[in-house]
Amino acid sequence: MNPSSSLRHSPDSSGFFGKYGGIFVPPQLEKPLAEVREAYEVVSRSHDFIEELRRIRKHFQGRPTPTYHAARLSKKLGKTQIYLKREDLNHTGAHKLNHCMGEGLLARYMGKKKLIAETGAGMHGVALATAAAYFGLECDIYMGEVDIAKQAPNVSRMQILGTRLIPATHGLKTLKEAVDSALTAYMEDPENQIYCIGSVVGPHPFPMMVRDFQHVVGIEAREQFLEMTGNLPDIVTACVGGGSNAMGMFAGFIDDPVEIHGVEPLGKGSTLGDHSATMTFGKEGIIHGFRCYLLQDEEGNPGPVHSIASGLDYPGVGPEHCHLKDSGRVKYHTASDKDAVEAFYVLSRNEGIIPALESSHAVAHAIRLARQNPDEARTVLVNLSGRGDKDMDYMIERYGTGGDYVL
Repeated sequence: MNPSSSLRHSPDSSGFFGKYGGIFVPPQLEKPLAEVREAYEVVSRSHDFIEELRRIRKHFQGRPTPTYHAARLSKKLGKTQIYLKREDLNHTGAHKLNHCMGEGLLARYMGKKKLIAETGAGMHGVALATAAAYFGLECDIYMGEVDIAKQAPNVSRMQILGTRLIPATHGLKTLKEAVDSALTAYMEDPENQIYCIGSVVGPHPFPMMVRDFQHVVGIEAREQFLEMTGNLPDIVTACVGGGSNAMGMFAGFIDDPVEIHGVEPLGKGSTLGDHSATMTFGKEGIIHGFRCYLLQDEEGNPGPVHSIASGLDYPGVGPEHCHLKDSGRVKYHTASDKDAVEAFYVLSRNEGIIPALESSHAVAHAIRLARQNPDEARTVLVNLSGRGDKDMDYMIERYGTGGDYVL
């Protein structure tokens, strides 16, 4: 589970990646977080823990997931060759189970009785509900009312798996408010429950833990790409909301001479409230116990956000992403709702793969790169972080079956 060499010494002992991250929490959370941190430091070096996690990944999750050459799509776009790391084939349909099974195993080690978390698009909620069922634990998931209405298939999956789904009814009723509600509930009983955050965000040690559990994506993708092509990709890309799938993928290539691109949701445009492009338009601030780039209103409070992808509409972003942006190692770009919708249908129609709307942002970026230089022979590896089953009703209702999106 150890990250690549240049990441092995990050964060520092206070949880900072450069000037981002840290622990900014009420006093009543300091001791529970210290206990989680100490427990993780022990189990992450435990042979028995690592062996059990490997067994779970292989026999329960179905890892490794394949890396796939999107040959038909690539041919239609020119000389750029697009490859997909198929996290949509991970059990439950997304990358989220990678850290949820690790968090569930940690909870069992710590003697906790309940897993508690937020969810946006529902994929983290489904994954954590799956982990709770696997380990025989209770599970409470907080989800914004807007997202509950938008993501009905995942709501049903969570309920079938036995979780208690609790609506977040304040504010914009989306992901930020779900995190607010989950953290508040966690503070009420940290003795018996563990907060299993859904991304590389939150106070230390969560950004580090989730990155380490997700690093398997980058490790596999790097090995698979080398086996398939004999070379490393020219560009590695992934969508970024909080940033868990991207950080897992990027960790595998961070020491290599490859370009790394994060793709944020531009939504409907650059006006505050129309997008969730935190790295592009945000400034330094504190949210949910950590320092990061943050979309803010005139008073400095977390600003309103929007994305067609419920899993990306968060006003903050993982602190390690912030550090990688400032260092220049990773370049952060944007894709609009319109771009993501086109990519959703184009990949479906040309490769028989229906991507999650979150992942569609990264696919859109790969398509844009190919169109910008159709005569340049290069390779782009996309982390296809999830499948689009959850989005199909929403997409058909608003955009039809995709007949207008033909290359």
